[in-house]
Amino acid sequence: MFATTRRARIAGVLGGYLADLALRDPQRGHPVALFGQAAAALERVTYRDGRVAGALHVGLMVGAVTLLGTAATRRGRLWSVASTATATWMCLGGTSLARTGLQMSRLLERGDVDGARRLLPSLCGRDPERLDGAGLVRAALESVAENTSDAQVASLLWATAGGVPAVLAYRGINTLDSMIGHRSARYIRFGWAAARLDDAANFFPARATAALVVMCAPLVGGSPSGAVRAWRRDAGRHPSPNAGVVEAAFAGALGVRLGGPTQYHHELQIRPTLGDGEQPTVTDLRRAVALSRAVQAAAAGAIALSVRSPL
Repeated sequence: MFATTRRARIAGVLGGYLADLALRDPQRGHPVALFGQAAAALERVTYRDGRVAGALHVGLMVGAVTLLGTAATRRGRLWSVASTATATWMCLGGTSLARTGLQMSRLLERGDVDGARRLLPSLCGRDPERLDGAGLVRAALESVAENTSDAQVASLLWATAGGVPAVLAYRGINTLDSMIGHRSARYIRFGWAAARLDDAANFFPARATAALVVMCAPLVGGSPSGAVRAWRRDAGRHPSPNAGVVEAAFAGALGVRLGGPTQYHHELQIRPTLGDGEQPTVTDLRRAVALSRAVQAAAAGAIALSVRSPL
């Protein structure tokens, strides 16, 4: 019975991955965007400048989607496969990430810095008006690296581990972290729970992603040894326990240097240097997108092979 349930879950996860490859995200009414709108509306009620209020806010939102996910899997095996595939597709962002990364590279290749600045918020929360072409390349590449874990590998692993409830809960936590989990004056206390939960939820996926970066580096002319070296040497100096792991692995694999001054709307952070190479170019951004896609495919392939495991 357990093996049958596990096979059904993996079939759903792989179906969701294939749907992400084949389908564009809806321009309106995407479930993750709707979740964000609901969280913003609830915040008007729950907000207080304190950790307890923030924990309550996160608990209500994540609890709601977890209960919804639990209810969605109680209608038989076929329904379970379909609901797992749908939830996995909703929570993945790998294809959108790759398309946006390539669009950014095309804009910068033709010198359209203003267009690239307008596109950057689709990738990360940095202040685009403070960035020149080189800064936009670095910001985009770092976002592609981090989101290879957050938006793709982590969702695949959580869906495999716990089905619909787990992947919806993970995506809820990750979305809340992006909304309130930063160190601005408003959210430094209220967003504490979201940030810490996201750190915990992404701890293993980030390291699995870095390991896959090492394996896939030769596919883009990269260096596995460089990825391992940068990961071991540089990741621990990054302020994020998870983003640093993946960004360092990407930097070492691609032979570029990431990190340095990083301007957000609420603060300037001086990030540590990751990797040994030169500043990344538009060509490196394209290689990063290709590496991201390879890592996503490798993660899905490993999940498919795990169906034969006795565990």
